Amino acid sequence: MVGEFPFSFPFPFFVGISVGVLLLMMMFVCKHFLPLFANISGLKGTAPPPGSFGWPLIGETLSFLKPHGSNAIGSFLEQHCSRYGKVFKSHLFFSPAIVSCDQELNHFILQNEDKLFQCSYPKPIHGVLGKNSLLVVVGDAHKRLRTMALTLVSTTKSKVSYLNDIEEMAVRIIHSWKNQHRTQILFCEEARKFTFSVIVKQVLGLTPEEPQTLRILEDFLTFMKGLISFPVYIPGLPYARAVQARLRISSTVKSIIEERRKGGDSSKKCDFLDVLLSTDTLSEEEKVSFVLDSLLGGYETTSLLMAMTVYFLGHCPSALQQLQSEHQKIKRNRKNDKFLNWEDYKKMEFTQNVINEALRCGNIVKFLHRKALKDVRFKDYLIPSGWKVLPVFSAVHLDTSLHGNASHFHPWRWESENLAPTKKFTPFGGGPRFCPGSELAKVEVAFFLHHFVLNFSWRLGEEDSPTAYPYVEFQKSLPLIINPISAASVQKTI
Repeated sequence: MVGEFPFSFPFPFFVGISVGVLLLMMMFVCKHFLPLFANISGLKGTAPPPGSFGWPLIGETLSFLKPHGSNAIGSFLEQHCSRYGKVFKSHLFFSPAIVSCDQELNHFILQNEDKLFQCSYPKPIHGVLGKNSLLVVVGDAHKRLRTMALTLVSTTKSKVSYLNDIEEMAVRIIHSWKNQHRTQILFCEEARKFTFSVIVKQVLGLTPEEPQTLRILEDFLTFMKGLISFPVYIPGLPYARAVQARLRISSTVKSIIEERRKGGDSSKKCDFLDVLLSTDTLSEEEKVSFVLDSLLGGYETTSLLMAMTVYFLGHCPSALQQLQSEHQKIKRNRKNDKFLNWEDYKKMEFTQNVINEALRCGNIVKFLHRKALKDVRFKDYLIPSGWKVLPVFSAVHLDTSLHGNASHFHPWRWESENLAPTKKFTPFGGGPRFCPGSELAKVEVAFFLHHFVLNFSWRLGEEDSPTAYPYVEFQKSLPLIINPISAASVQKTI
């Protein structure tokens, strides 16, 4: 008969299936909530901090990742800190977790990397970054890669050729706006053009016009979209396309390395790549992955810092005016020098204050992923072995007990503060995993600002602001209406 099954199952079969499903669901629920109620007593007299676990399996992850302004901590942290305190337990990223909005615990976590805590990013991040990425490796592999990074940074940051490259790229971008008589730009896109041009020149010795550069950029844009997408590998979706884009970038980098080894293009000496190739402490895959990490850090993080700085300056005319005054003075003192130099950079004191305040208010890195390697006692709390640990930097940066009028962009606060990272200011992390390229990012931003503030005034074309998703981005790419200004008009305003 049409509509009937050609065979049937006995009633006990359905009962068995139902019981099995029910037991499976109960197992998931028990596994989820057991750590919440269990008397974990690895260290006598201690217990995890108070908190809640939310829904089975997903826990409170969706609430934790709910979009909010990057210059705020978001409703999840506000509510949990108000209810439980600055340190609380939760269930995030499929794991029981300790969330820290406390500067002392954050510092303790960062300083005990690979002793009590270890980097523990979700597996899908490993899939798109690669297993040899500096961002995800741990132990000896991380030490070797970090040592190489520090060596390259120390030989690069004050190098005349590097500083000249930065300024040439900045001038090229800014002059293109003038030559095209542009009155509106999407600043985030322009910033990425600038940072990408700088990093591929420094790392690979490529100019912006070369076919290899354009090919890498196209793949890199695909890679970045997938990095912040839903992490499911289904062909055609952003995550899968990102994994494939990374493979293509790796292939391109390998061909450039092979060409350099053969001496096929000796005219393009790139000290960064030369030093990397001369080391025998890294495998071939580690070297390729190191180049990709350098491109990622120099491209996305630095361009976002540029956008943050310009955004906050646009809302603080007095800070912009003082910044213009500082750079006008530097320009006058340069006399006949064609390029900015390291001494000029060191004179950009208020510029450093502006950049630091943009880092504090903008919170490019909201939190880090760590896990406890053993039971850890901190003050009166237990951090159980195997639990995820999330030090939240933004909560400390915006803590009104640590920073007066914390939600307000006020660069002058740094005139009496230590510009170096401290317990209450960790925009580049800390401890053994402190970002080795932090100073390079600041140099690029400072040099770009030098030419930008002396050549253009600007205002927002459309309302836009930095939003944490949890990765920070400007949804509309920060549209700006720009107007060229003459040196005389700048002088008149100061």
